[in-house]
Amino acid sequence: MAYIPVFLFHLVVASLCSPLCGTNNLEVVPAALTVPYVVSTTLRVSNNPVCLSVLRNEDLKEMLESNKESLKLEAMKRVVGLIAKGKNSSELFPAVVKNVASKNIELKKLVYVYLVRYAEEQQDLALLSISTFQRALKDPNQFIRASALRVLSSIRVPIIVPIMMLAIKEAAADLSPYVRKTSAHAIQKLYSLDPEQKEQLIEVIEKLLKDKSTLVAGSVVMAFEEVCPDRIDLIHKNYRKLCNLLVDVEEWGQVVIISMLTRYARTQFTSPWKEGAIFDENNDKTFYESDSEEKKEQTEAKPYIMDPDHRLLLRNTKPLLQSRNTAVVMSVAQLYWHLAPKHEVNIVTKSLVRLLRSHREVQYIVLQNIATMSIQRKGMFEPYMKSFYVRSTDATHIKTLKLEILTNLANEANISTILREFQTYVKSQDKAFAAATIQAIGRCATNISEVTDTCLNGLVLLLSNRDETVVAESVVVIKKLLQTQPTQHSEIIKHMAKLFDNITVPMARASILWLMGEYCERVPKIAPDVLRKMAKTFTAEEDIVKLQTVNLAAKLYLTNSKQTKLLTQYILNLGKYDQNYDIRDRTRFIRQLIVPNEKSGALNKYARRILLAPKPAPVLESAFKDRDRFQLGTLSHSLNVKAAGYQELSDWPAVAPDQSVRNVEVKEWAPLVGKTKKSKSEDKFYSDDEDEKEEEGSESSGSEDSSSSSSSDEGLFLSLFRDCGGLFRVSLQVTTPSFGPVKTYELLHHMTGKGLSAKYHFPRQPCLYQPSMVAVQVILTNSSDHSLEEIHIGDRSPASLNIHCFNTIERLEPEASVTVSMGIDFSDSTQAANFQLCTKEDQFSVSIQPAVGELLMPSTMTEEDFSKEQGKLLGMNETSATITMATANTSSQAIGKQVLSVANVGVVSSSQNNVHRFAGRTVSSGAVVLVSLEQKESCAALLTINTEKSVMASMLLRDLKQALAQA
Repeated sequence: MAYIPVFLFHLVVASLCSPLCGTNNLEVVPAALTVPYVVSTTLRVSNNPVCLSVLRNEDLKEMLESNKESLKLEAMKRVVGLIAKGKNSSELFPAVVKNVASKNIELKKLVYVYLVRYAEEQQDLALLSISTFQRALKDPNQFIRASALRVLSSIRVPIIVPIMMLAIKEAAADLSPYVRKTSAHAIQKLYSLDPEQKEQLIEVIEKLLKDKSTLVAGSVVMAFEEVCPDRIDLIHKNYRKLCNLLVDVEEWGQVVIISMLTRYARTQFTSPWKEGAIFDENNDKTFYESDSEEKKEQTEAKPYIMDPDHRLLLRNTKPLLQSRNTAVVMSVAQLYWHLAPKHEVNIVTKSLVRLLRSHREVQYIVLQNIATMSIQRKGMFEPYMKSFYVRSTDATHIKTLKLEILTNLANEANISTILREFQTYVKSQDKAFAAATIQAIGRCATNISEVTDTCLNGLVLLLSNRDETVVAESVVVIKKLLQTQPTQHSEIIKHMAKLFDNITVPMARASILWLMGEYCERVPKIAPDVLRKMAKTFTAEEDIVKLQTVNLAAKLYLTNSKQTKLLTQYILNLGKYDQNYDIRDRTRFIRQLIVPNEKSGALNKYARRILLAPKPAPVLESAFKDRDRFQLGTLSHSLNVKAAGYQELSDWPAVAPDQSVRNVEVKEWAPLVGKTKKSKSEDKFYSDDEDEKEEEGSESSGSEDSSSSSSSDEGLFLSLFRDCGGLFRVSLQVTTPSFGPVKTYELLHHMTGKGLSAKYHFPRQPCLYQPSMVAVQVILTNSSDHSLEEIHIGDRSPASLNIHCFNTIERLEPEASVTVSMGIDFSDSTQAANFQLCTKEDQFSVSIQPAVGELLMPSTMTEEDFSKEQGKLLGMNETSATITMATANTSSQAIGKQVLSVANVGVVSSSQNNVHRFAGRTVSSGAVVLVSLEQKESCAALLTINTEKSVMASMLLRDLKQALAQA
């Protein structure tokens, strides 16, 4: 079987189904590359004598209208293959649309892919099938529901706007995050079709912004940026959630979210760039501080205290500098450039330099941004100066940008090294690059006075070069440099006059003539002779040279009339009848200005002051000097012109707005657990967000059963938990895994902890403090020879980390141990929870990092329920791989033991001996995680994980594969 390249299919689907389809947003280009639904079926072309490229439309129509599903499916594969190759298949629309109601799922998927491409072109025919699309919005398969919505939103007919609006609202409340993501894409299409629907669409956006799925986050923020970018109030309550979700969002979603959060931060936080600012993020006022002391300090300079939410954004975006996606790295770099304190911006340098190994297109954009950065902060990139050395394989525009950066980085310490590089570049066969190098040498000579003479002497030597372009550019640059120190370089002017006859480039000849006229009094013998030569060749010169000849004649007439009066009159007579009207006008003006007569009036009295007035020296500046007015990484910055859709960054507010608007209301509930008496704070139970828990609970309540726990207290808690489904997330039955031994990890070594050692493990039991937390047990041991007092948890990182701390241990005797329980909300992420383990005298930084399998709780379900849930989590929500198991792990008991050693999941009974199933839910969000292993011949097996948490699925697959391969 021959396969059509899958990347071609992805490309066409991306181009046809982009969330920006039908919009005019030209600014945020990367978001348009978001790849939507990918057909799970492999496109195959059989080894049929009839080749795909030869197959006629009539044959495809016949296949599409046949009674055999297999022929229809084969035809649709070929049609989509034609689309992938850029062929026009619009004639097949009537035949394809007839199959939209097919019961074959694979055929229906391909039909929808076709319809998305041609629905806008064939609107009348698409409207005839609109009832079918509406029915498909209720289809059990999430991909069919999403595809139907995508086709519906692609029909650009105002009459169906109410239908589209209703479909979007229903899809926004769908149980599948993929369908909710598609509804976010449809919002932008509907808005471009009918902007009057803005208010209703904002309501949908507000609802989707509360969605906790990483699949939805990027798409809904893109819809927000398109529909209502000024509604910052919608972001307040979701700001911290977006910051925490960012690391797990798909790459193009990360780009969009970072861009939005950059604009948000510039409106909500104060500037960290104040002169002399002292960074003190822990300078909290003591509880008993008096008002008088506070008023006294108000008159003194206060240290800059960064808002915790400002720090949260910087901290959570920093890991993305390691992303493989260059757009993500560039987005983080611009965020740090525009938001971070100046002493922290340097961390982006290494990542930006790493991107220079990418393709030319990427290099070009990255180098443009580095060029802008290097103007303001040279020290950032100076250690990486060698990375900007030009290679012979570089394209001209890449070479020019590297040259720009090297010039920006030049200073007294490194100028000798840079000039040696420039000497090599001047000899380049690329004439445009050689000319740009000469300009760069001129900038270095202007900016660094110590090397001005050296650069001038080097440029004078280039005047003898055989290449006219090099000579011409050298003359132009020398002219500019001489204007800065004209009294010191008369010899150079004389040398240029001697070479004048050999220089043929008009701009170079004009520059020499200008120098002769401007400094004619310093070369009184040479300037008249140059004018004499020009009088002979005047009629054959270029216009720009003629104009400078007229200027030279006028200046010499005023300073040396005795020698040049007749020459000047001759040149003015020639110019008076020149074909170019600029030259004729200039000649007549000059004659009236310098030659006194009755008509000239009093103007000729000022001729000398007009023509020989001192001119300011030109300033040689970088072409990127003013580009920082545009946000880095944007199309506007790249073009140096404000592009359509560009949103400017606002200035920092003088006073920070109320930060309480970002506080999310926390619901409080106290359980009636009959345990020993505790403090009030310890007896409280919290839920993250009542509304969202309630919504998620409704999604899973159909599969819920009663359960029991090994502990009576935990059993009482779980029964209360099930009774309060409105307050908490309702999950499937939680069971105790059959795998007993647990892994223990070192938290603090006794040498580091000055006698205090700590180890931790995950007991794999529901956390009593909060259902979204992972239970952790810590064993504290005093290995010292003295008592340790007041052992407790101190500061945590990030500050927003939701952690339930153990009660302070007042005293721990030597050689004694104590086991304490903690609860940590990892938010379904394997990022480490960092905090301080403190004693009365010391603080120790420690971290707990969970394996991905410890973020799950086991669930029990029947084989039928498992298959039903698995059917909802196909396509993008399915991750699979063929693995080779160790011989010792091929039995059912061994497989169960290895799987449970990795993941805290429940065993699902199976009617097939070669198929093993396991089920669980994520502790934090309650997302279903299904693991199935189908044994093949010998030790081979197909391992499949179904969950909407795609990142978690990849990590779990890796860990399970490793465990099953080990004996």
